[in-house]
Amino acid sequence: MRILLGIGGSDDSLQALERTAERAAEANDEVTVAIIDTVGARSASEIEAEVDRTLDEWGITATVRHIESDTDPGSELVDIAESEGFDRIVIGGGTTSPMGKIQLGSTAEFVLLNSHISVTLVR
Repeated sequence: MRILLGIGGSDDSLQALERTAERAAEANDEVTVAIIDTVGARSASEIEAEVDRTLDEWGITATVRHIESDTDPGSELVDIAESEGFDRIVIGGGTTSPMGKIQLGSTAEFVLLNSHISVTLVR
């Protein structure tokens, strides 16, 4: 399976990285990591270092690419996945409201609502 993992600097993104790497190691998936270069708790270089560390830990070789912050990252992820023939998009995100409902960030919401291929949301 060809998987496109979109990650930023959030803890949810790093959890999605870990779970995707674990699955890829078990299922021999082909993984491409799209780092969303946004201003946040972690810089793009810190995220890439974490990606490299996690992939090495699981013995996975993956392509790493960057999505610039001046583009719409959700739209860019969907465009990449659909135009390059990926089977699934994996993204992290979502918090739980006090009423127990999921609250999505704008990127996760766009991908979930607009992708024509399967999306896995890791929370």
